[in-house]
Amino acid sequence: MANALTERGAAAPRTPTAQKAGHGFPWKALLPVIVAGAIALFPPPEGLAQHAWYFFAIFAGVIVGLMLEPLPGAAIGLIGVVLVTVLSPYVLFSPAELAKAGFKPANASLTWALSGFSNTTVWLIFAAFMFALGYEKSGLGRRIALLLVKAMGKRTLTLGYAVTIADLLLAPFTPSNTARSGGTVYPVIRNLPALYDSKPNDPSSRKIGGYLMWTAIAATTITSSMFVTGMAPNLLAVEMAIKTANVAISWTDWFIAFAPVGILLLLVLPLLVYYLYPPEVKSGEEVPKWAGAELGKLGALTLREIKLAVLVLMALTLWIFGGAVINATTVAMAVIVLMVVLKVVSWDDILANKAAWNTLVWFATLVALADGLNKVGFVKWFADAVGAQMGGYSPTMVMLLLLAVFFFTHYLFASITAHVTAMLPVMLAVGMGVPGLDLRTFTLLLVLSLGIMGILTPYATGPSPVYYGSGYIPAKDYWRLGVIFGVIFFVALVVIGVPWLATIG
Repeated sequence: MANALTERGAAAPRTPTAQKAGHGFPWKALLPVIVAGAIALFPPPEGLAQHAWYFFAIFAGVIVGLMLEPLPGAAIGLIGVVLVTVLSPYVLFSPAELAKAGFKPANASLTWALSGFSNTTVWLIFAAFMFALGYEKSGLGRRIALLLVKAMGKRTLTLGYAVTIADLLLAPFTPSNTARSGGTVYPVIRNLPALYDSKPNDPSSRKIGGYLMWTAIAATTITSSMFVTGMAPNLLAVEMAIKTANVAISWTDWFIAFAPVGILLLLVLPLLVYYLYPPEVKSGEEVPKWAGAELGKLGALTLREIKLAVLVLMALTLWIFGGAVINATTVAMAVIVLMVVLKVVSWDDILANKAAWNTLVWFATLVALADGLNKVGFVKWFADAVGAQMGGYSPTMVMLLLLAVFFFTHYLFASITAHVTAMLPVMLAVGMGVPGLDLRTFTLLLVLSLGIMGILTPYATGPSPVYYGSGYIPAKDYWRLGVIFGVIFFVALVVIGVPWLATIG
């Protein structure tokens, strides 16, 4: 599962029953070890080297650990990297490499272990977390949300659009959808239902609260797919795409690829929710009045907010138009420096941002582990083995079936990061083994589906537990709506996205 500010919200308070259960058999901690050990004990499949099979065993144990989370995700990733490094003569290098004159496995394994920390994508993720910190510290994110609520809050439907637009405006610079939606949008809208006597865990929740909460979580899943910087696992997926399938995806490539799907979904989303999960209250004056009062407390736009707005617009411009001149990570790091110099945030603020540092360690280790699957030859072996079994199907049919499997198996995951790490290299490897399959289109479809799959369950992505825990969406409604909107989002990706990707090449 993901870090608190990466994909998951704050942990729910532990009940006495949960506390008691926590002192029982530590199966969550032992199961990853059991899985890794059991796999390692079996002989490797035909065509796969012994050291590659051992590496896969450790990788599988890490994935199980990420799913069960007996320790924080970053710690699990670090354990996996350290274990591979210590056992490198047996799991990382082939006999031919070890027999090579002058080869030093200790040095080579350490270089591999630290490779994730020199990865530009990992540092872009880290930098984007600092952008979100700037929104929080300056108050600009809250101001944007309140301005939209004040302007569009007289009708429930337009209020839904205000919530959607607020998330959209924050998404390009907030790679934590939990921080964006759960930490910025939710604290604003949670105050609105009470103005109409709409209460949580009560039949009155359907007055307006249920509509607002579902619109908010659905909107953030769309914006998470719309921008590569809209959700941290997107950036991890981009790195895996280049390492596994040699498919490079820039910030602009990602946005253009999803734009027709994302723009349409955002335009119709509040209206869809309005009809599929209708509010009882259709209009009122209370919401814009409340938002106006809150804006009054904030006062005039501060110099700090103006500085941040200029910096993020500069970053966005360079990300879109400056790719041939300056690397996206360089742009992001330069903005961090300017944020400190211009006192938008302090260095102490940066040091105290545990979510960013945790994510840096976590993703650096996952990048190294995923790269290790390539290094030992596991990905190529798997691609060849599976591809040989799909000769009787058309490339398009294989692509759509694999996309559906990738999307709906997210019911099994409580973290998009864990899903990316476990499933993306496998799916890419299968696609590489299918003759005639357009690998770039297939890769884009897989990575673009990551955000929208967060609509499926109450635990599918970081903000999900926040909105589920609000009390305005009963469990049966959440699961039902998750299926309905999950299918709608998936169909939109296929029906609009596939022809569009074929058009843009």
